Amino acid sequence: MPQNSLHEGENGPPGESPPPDSVRFAANLLSAALIIAGLYYGRDVLIPLAFAFLISFALSPLVSWLDRLRLPRGVSVIGVMAVITLLLAGLGLLLGTQLRSLGEQLPTYQSTMQTKVADLRSRLNAPGAFDRAVDTISSVRKQVEDVKPPSPDEPQRVAVVPAPESALKTAGAWVAPALQPLATMGIVLVFVFIALYDRGDLRDRALRMLGGDLHRSTDALEEAATRIGKYLRMQLLVNASYGIPMALGLWLIGVPGAVLWGTVAAVMRFVPYVGPLISAVFPLGLAFAVDPGWNMLLWTIALIVVLELISNNVIEPMLYGTSTGLSAMSLIAAATFWTVLWGPVGLILSTPVTVCILVIGRYLPQLRFFETLLGSAPALDTPTRIYQRLIADDADEAVEIANAEIAESSVTDFYHHTCIEVLRLASREYARGATAEHRWRVASGMEKLLDDLREEYPPQSASDCATAIVCIGGKWELDNLACDMLAHALEVSSIPAKSRRVPPMTSKAIEALGLDGVDIVCVSYFTAKPQAPARLFCRRLRHRWPRLRIMLVLWNPPAELLENEGHKTVGADEVVTSVNEAILRLKAIATPAAVDMKRETDARRPDLARGVGMDVSGIVDGETRETLEGLARRAADVFDVGYAVIVVISEGLEFVVGQNRQLPDSLPRTAKNTIVIPHNEGFGTPVLAQDAALLVPDTERDPRVADHLAVRLWGIRFFAGVPLRTKDNQTFGALCLFDKEPHVLDARATELLDSLALEVAATITSDPAKGTGTFAKVDTVSATVAQRVPE
Repeated sequence: MPQNSLHEGENGPPGESPPPDSVRFAANLLSAALIIAGLYYGRDVLIPLAFAFLISFALSPLVSWLDRLRLPRGVSVIGVMAVITLLLAGLGLLLGTQLRSLGEQLPTYQSTMQTKVADLRSRLNAPGAFDRAVDTISSVRKQVEDVKPPSPDEPQRVAVVPAPESALKTAGAWVAPALQPLATMGIVLVFVFIALYDRGDLRDRALRMLGGDLHRSTDALEEAATRIGKYLRMQLLVNASYGIPMALGLWLIGVPGAVLWGTVAAVMRFVPYVGPLISAVFPLGLAFAVDPGWNMLLWTIALIVVLELISNNVIEPMLYGTSTGLSAMSLIAAATFWTVLWGPVGLILSTPVTVCILVIGRYLPQLRFFETLLGSAPALDTPTRIYQRLIADDADEAVEIANAEIAESSVTDFYHHTCIEVLRLASREYARGATAEHRWRVASGMEKLLDDLREEYPPQSASDCATAIVCIGGKWELDNLACDMLAHALEVSSIPAKSRRVPPMTSKAIEALGLDGVDIVCVSYFTAKPQAPARLFCRRLRHRWPRLRIMLVLWNPPAELLENEGHKTVGADEVVTSVNEAILRLKAIATPAAVDMKRETDARRPDLARGVGMDVSGIVDGETRETLEGLARRAADVFDVGYAVIVVISEGLEFVVGQNRQLPDSLPRTAKNTIVIPHNEGFGTPVLAQDAALLVPDTERDPRVADHLAVRLWGIRFFAGVPLRTKDNQTFGALCLFDKEPHVLDARATELLDSLALEVAATITSDPAKGTGTFAKVDTVSATVAQRVPE
């Protein structure tokens, strides 16, 4: 193609259609305009539908509870709606009685109101500094309004008096405004009944409309229902916790109609922002009218202020939490948007409707921008936020973010999860869009951040460690920063270490490192191809200090250096890929006695060695064993792992009471074919030792499980374990997952694993035959149990 035609194709000559991006943008704007217009002009139908679905979200748990009692669906729906209707009718009757009584008493307050108004008028009419200005303004206004009287020749004004309307027409004019709310209420009730009765069919239709991935659409509907239902129920609790004290306080103060105004206050809190202000007008007005003095009014004001402070700062944060997932700015914007479209009703519906939009945006890629605009989660993850502050030359804010992260975890966790990711991001952006100034800002900003963290978190004492460790950058400035970070992480973990800058690869520069007396050198590389520089560096170090132990710290490791001892091909003794792995491996090398002592201490823990009095014979016999093996198979299938094992500790032994597959015959067994192992060598030992959940994505990268039984038997690469606890929080076993390939469990999968562990624990502890506190029925274990498990 000629160059001029290519140029025309890129820029578009006059008369041709705009580029595809412009067309897409215009189409999106047109679609948004059509949707907004549809929401506005269809509000008479959409508002009842929205109310109906919101009420159905709130009532659905009650209907489901009745369904579990084996009642027909129709009976459950009618029963729930009838009970709610009767409660509302009873409340309405009570409020009507209060309102009628209040109406009868109002004339008696007239004299008090007149006296107070006269008193206020006399105070306001007293001579003041603004009286002359007011008089001047009044005089000018009178002169302006003074017009020339009309002449006799001007036509006279004529007033047309309409004929009196009939009684039927007058009655219709009075009744018509009341019919529309009643009709809307009837439509809402019909829609609520349909939504509750045909819930499954409506869900299927919604899934079909969402299309795409069925799992993603199902999660979207489930999250929307959960969030909105929880929000409505929590708002009902918040309003009740406000309205009941309000009614009680007004009754104690002596304000008439206390129950009425407490109910109005609770209901009006469904209207965001303006509802509480409107509800406060009525009791304040009555307090002003009833009491000849000012005490009742002042006490009423104090009551409202105190309840607002408690509700807004204590009750709402405690009950709401993050149930909506909306940011404060998006709540205000949503309230404004829906109020403009649907009026005051839109203000009530703004939060739940916006929650639906947020959830849809979270699960539909085309609408993902809604999650960014409306969600409460940060738009950028923590490493990206810190990197952005660094390239913007705002190191102080980067330090603030770092301190906030450390306050929720620890320095080493911050280095492991966040700071290294910042440097990884900097290494990726090095040749993309980063300029020389950006690189300079990152280097100087990271130095300031690390200096502040070293001052804030000084090294811990390490009297039991005599190993000298030095961290050296391998190639780039980022390698130096990573070394400074690793050295500080080691010092915080009671392992003395120092850092050195990247030296030139010359004999004189290597000699200047001064590594005499150093035992271990950690060489850091961010490059994805560190083989050549690492081989040269290791060779020079070996030539000068032959007994030096070299550990490669590869932040972007190539697979060939991690498998089959590939690191030895470049002359290194060890290889690690993260801060936590480096700390664990160096601790095992530098302080082996302390590590062994900790293992022995964990193994001798009385509560771990003895368990909680489990009667193992009641578990391994009968249906309980079958149930546990079924749960083990389910765990293996759900998490897609090769092995799932359930173990119980009893009398210093670990009994395998559930497994998803046949385990090797070489493992010692009881007379009833139950695998039993000394607890300090068992499957659940790492979990039980720390008495907490343990997730190891890759066992080759975590020395805590390097000598684990499953690693020795099957060469597993993934390990996950959760403790099993009794109702009084005593640990008696573990649920363990293994696989021969590395795995990563996200937060939701970890929660699911915890839930499954609770189900396993409930299965074991619910049988009365177990938990007797005796061991008389424990099977006699053969003498081979006391021996070590075969290597």
